Amino acid sequence: MSSLVARLRAAGCVFAEEEAALLAGAPEDLVARRVAGEPLEQVLGWAEFAGHRVAVAPGVFVPRHRSEFLVERALAVTGAGATVVDVCCGTGALGAALLAARPDLVLHAADVDPAAVACARTNLPGAAGAHAGDLLAALPAELAGRVDVVVASTPYVPSDAVAAMPPEAREHEPRVALDGGGDGIDVVRRLAGQAPAWLRAGGRLLVECAEHQGELARAALAGAGFVAVDVAHDEERDATVVVGTRPEGSAEGSAE
Repeated sequence: MSSLVARLRAAGCVFAEEEAALLAGAPEDLVARRVAGEPLEQVLGWAEFAGHRVAVAPGVFVPRHRSEFLVERALAVTGAGATVVDVCCGTGALGAALLAARPDLVLHAADVDPAAVACARTNLPGAAGAHAGDLLAALPAELAGRVDVVVASTPYVPSDAVAAMPPEAREHEPRVALDGGGDGIDVVRRLAGQAPAWLRAGGRLLVECAEHQGELARAALAGAGFVAVDVAHDEERDATVVVGTRPEGSAEGSAE
């Protein structure tokens, strides 16, 4: 064990002792992948999220614990039997956590990365749908105007900041899951523009962003017609979630 700890520490692993405990007895090829810089979760094939294990495939975005705040905020505004969509789903960790807490939900997930969609399908029960495509355009057309809640941990790293991310993220996670455009909020803006066509009146859109992006994200949702837009921040997890409501009686949009 001590030699494994030493190898991991030399490779720059901050939590070398904890990682060594998880990798103890693992084949050398797995240890070598971690030492070479691959995310631990991709090496192990799983991540702990919201008290549950979710499968993590190589090359797929690793769920962050800060996103558990997004799950909590979503559960607080989701009624019984609601139809919920997890956009930019990655592994499907958000959807899986929502279903674990509320098995009555009708859950759909979507991601533009086919590898992420395949991974999400391993984490979501058979009744949940995982769809490949661009944001909400990936959904079946019959869901238009019938969704109660959309949750999204969109990519929100500004384009020029991606190069400064830790190597395990920028080299082993898809850029499409990290890069949020010039100010990091481009995908939030596009999602806010699409969402009214899919949400029922009174439905909610919840997006995760960095704390300093909260007002930009609020403006994006307000500009797309959402009302009662709220920015919530959790200091302990350094997590920020913006929630907007589709107005009652607003005109139906086009889902195309």
